Amino acid sequence: MKLISFATIFLLLLGSINISTQAQQITASDSIDVFLKNKMQQRRIPALQIAVIRGGKIVKDTTFGKANLEYNINATNETVFSINSITKAFVGIAIMQLAEEGKLKITDLLSLHLDSLPDAWRKITIQQVLSHISGLPDIMDADEQVMGHNDEQEAMQKVKALPIEFQPGEKFSYNQTGYVLLGQLITKLSGMHFTKFIEERQFEVSGMKLTRFGDSYDVIPNYAGAYTLTKKMGSRFIRNKTPGHAYMQFPVFFRTAAGIQSTATDLANWIIALKGGKLLKKPASVDTLWTPARLNNGKIGGFNFLTNGYALGWPTVTREEHPAVGPVGGGRSALFVYLKDDLSIVLLTNLMQGNPDQLIDEVAGYYIPDMHEANGFGLPANLKKLRAELLKQGFDKSLAVVKKLKKKDSNFQLSEAELNGWGYQLISQKNLPAALSIFKLNVALYPGSANAFDSLAEADEITDHQAEALLNYKKSLALNPKNKNAAERIKAIEESILKKAPVKK
Repeated sequence: MKLISFATIFLLLLGSINISTQAQQITASDSIDVFLKNKMQQRRIPALQIAVIRGGKIVKDTTFGKANLEYNINATNETVFSINSITKAFVGIAIMQLAEEGKLKITDLLSLHLDSLPDAWRKITIQQVLSHISGLPDIMDADEQVMGHNDEQEAMQKVKALPIEFQPGEKFSYNQTGYVLLGQLITKLSGMHFTKFIEERQFEVSGMKLTRFGDSYDVIPNYAGAYTLTKKMGSRFIRNKTPGHAYMQFPVFFRTAAGIQSTATDLANWIIALKGGKLLKKPASVDTLWTPARLNNGKIGGFNFLTNGYALGWPTVTREEHPAVGPVGGGRSALFVYLKDDLSIVLLTNLMQGNPDQLIDEVAGYYIPDMHEANGFGLPANLKKLRAELLKQGFDKSLAVVKKLKKKDSNFQLSEAELNGWGYQLISQKNLPAALSIFKLNVALYPGSANAFDSLAEADEITDHQAEALLNYKKSLALNPKNKNAAERIKAIEESILKKAPVKK
């Protein structure tokens, strides 16, 4: 028998480990593809790009769908997407680059560097502007258009005449005016126009070969376009089932707020450059960049439950498990950098209602399994406790389990909204029996809620319990006579029952 050296055995084992790791990555990648294609179909997203970064390298870089619906043009990895407000994250880095050069401090008053500001604006800091807690009036008008007919001087004259909305640091309120001012600040302190400064100091350094400033008016090679499911009819918006064109123009002076066009690959290389010390030299600068601002009361403020804080141009996903920074843009682009995990994900779409930020955590779950929704990730703490017990004792025992948990801990509470949201999440996971149990629990805990009964009735319909659905819709309508959905479903179910009833001879 031929003897094999220890070194040979080690190399064979190492090879098998590498093969196993590669196989896991391929499996994860294939599963992600299936997941994203399903979401594209559900949400009617024409095109989607994804890039995943681990270990300082791009481990997945894929594109699906159509860049152009009219001419049936496929999207590729070189297709360029609008990233809208992710642009603000570039501005945050630009400000921190100037800070590293000693040209400003983020705690400086804006008025220290910019002249001719209204008196009410003079106590606002650069940090407050970056994090949307400044109280500045918004440069966007009631129709969500930039004031001033694309003229910077006219726009600034109009917005400066408006009263301040609240005292600096009082609350979070998303605001575009501040980013126009930051553009002026970067231009003044860098000695070049802010677009040139960002191009030279970020695009070029990161190797972002296809990235540029632009909007719907510009002719951009390989552009994915912009689509929307909403259409304005008079003073209201209606939602269509098929995408139509969206048109957005960003004046040059406004392009610190939105205006960058990029690819998932380029953005991945930008993240790699930032984390690798090529854009900011000091690790402390990156920490500052990604630290959410504190309001006057010590709390943080953000868009929603997910992106619940805001740092220097970077929304934050502040939570105990897998915290992240997560710039989002226009309801169609998002990227998450997971702060405690070796993982970053970029998702770009060309549909304004694509909301890829809602998908990124689930994509992350293919690399970090405990992040899958089906494993309870993202649920509030008390729902996680309930879920753990129900997995042991059965979802059909939900009410009894809740009573035991409340007896054990008097502070144990479940909100109606949390239970309702979890119920629909279970439906999306095709766990219908569990979903039905949770909706039943919700009406047991909140018997005066029309919404809870309406949701239970929907679950009854999905599980083909028509008689129960009819009963629960009627209970919902009795609690809220204005519930149009309940009234419509009652009529539809009753008509269906009549059609199925045997005809008397």
